Amino acid sequence: MSNASLLSRRTLVKAAAAVPLVAILRRPAHAAEFTYKLATGQDPTHPVNKRAQEAIDRIKEASSGKLEINLFPANQLGSDTDLLTQVRNGGVEFFNLSSLILATFVPAAGIVNLGFLFTSYDAVWKAMDGELGSYIRAQVAKTPIFTVSKAWDNGFRHITSSGREIRTAEDLKGFKLRVPAAPNLTSLFQALGAGPAPINFNEVYSALQTKVVDGQENPLPIIATARLYEVQKTCSLTGHVWDNYWILGNKRAFDKLPKDLQEIVTREFDRSAMDERADIARLSDSLRADLTGKGMQFIDVDRAAFRASLAKTSFYADWKAKFGDDAWAQLEKAAGKLG
Repeated sequence: MSNASLLSRRTLVKAAAAVPLVAILRRPAHAAEFTYKLATGQDPTHPVNKRAQEAIDRIKEASSGKLEINLFPANQLGSDTDLLTQVRNGGVEFFNLSSLILATFVPAAGIVNLGFLFTSYDAVWKAMDGELGSYIRAQVAKTPIFTVSKAWDNGFRHITSSGREIRTAEDLKGFKLRVPAAPNLTSLFQALGAGPAPINFNEVYSALQTKVVDGQENPLPIIATARLYEVQKTCSLTGHVWDNYWILGNKRAFDKLPKDLQEIVTREFDRSAMDERADIARLSDSLRADLTGKGMQFIDVDRAAFRASLAKTSFYADWKAKFGDDAWAQLEKAAGKLG
């Protein structure tokens, strides 16, 4: 090739590089105007991800492809604490997070996660879809993030162990168990004399396998989908804390969406929230049998006795002082007198 030809070719390459890509490859009419991310910490098989994907698919269809949300399950984009930072700064636009961990940023989010509050789902949803839920959502909305939809269900949490069987509150004395990085759970187990160890969820299995901790606590769907039954022998049905998930959104990113797309997002995540609640309710009924078949032994406990033991400590009084009288009054409307 001659020098003149080389020069001509280089000139053409430089000219092409100077032209905006959209001028060369025009965006097809059906391509997304907005491409966002939704991160979760749950295994892909968990109902959270199944129902989130369904919501995402419906959002894409209802928006005629204008909004595309890509799902990243199982902490692919970072630990829960990392992702909480990312959704706050807009690194991810949506993030599904337990209220227990959200409470490290918005303390009011954890008011529903105190020990032995709710005895049934009727009480839970009356509170979360009513005044208490509205109060929590308003507190979250004072920050750079907000709650996109109704509360999703994480279920009632139970204690598992690879050694000591937990049958009474006394059995927790000196028992080292993993908890999320959540002050509510840490203080609950400290009040009952246990040794709580905050560990991110993506490290739980190895911590149990290597005996860094003796046990952990989680709802049955998490115990099942994370295969914790492989490294734990018993599950005590303490139901010590009910926990929910919030689909959190970055305000700046959400505000960039036209009003009609915002309404679609909220509507479809609300629909999936209700579907996911039903999933967890069904799983709570079936998983005991499934996990028993995988070798896990279940222990029924007297939850009222656990609550009575907790009430003898300063646990409820301490948290009332932190949350304040107004928030505490709303909580006791839903959960009854505490302490």
